[in-house]
Amino acid sequence: MAAEQMAGEWGTGGQEPPPRPLDAIDRDILRILQADGRASVRSVAERVHVSRANAYARINRLVEDRVIRGFGARINHERAGQGASAYITLKIVQNSWRTVREQLQELPGATHIALVSGDFDVLLLVHAPDNRTLRELVLTRLQSIPEVLSTRTLLVFEETDLDQNAPPAP
Repeated sequence: MAAEQMAGEWGTGGQEPPPRPLDAIDRDILRILQADGRASVRSVAERVHVSRANAYARINRLVEDRVIRGFGARINHERAGQGASAYITLKIVQNSWRTVREQLQELPGATHIALVSGDFDVLLLVHAPDNRTLRELVLTRLQSIPEVLSTRTLLVFEETDLDQNAPPAP
């Protein structure tokens, strides 16, 4: 069965196979690709001291096993016109997580959604062009979701990317 088919079945409640163990080379490959998702297979192979074919096969296996979920860019949200950021906590109706998650995924600027334990149920990270847009998102969009019982907004004043190879904050 193709990896895309399996991924589709897993996403609909199918049984996902257990992860294969990662060795030191796999972990080194992950560290390199986290720091630079554009690193060539050749440079990865050289840095972990394996053949190009071996590095290529390992990266493909990490993708197929869904250890690597994708490749992307780290965005400076302020320079990208998204200068207002906030973590928003939500209390939701019991057993409504899947419904709420689907609606939160549609929100403009939502970049991270987590079901958590503690005093609230969901932690949402959003980036917006300005505070007015952020206010609209919270007071209109979020609070109109019937399963959302309450929200609390924590404005982000400054962020530091903890990735080892990220450039320092200005």
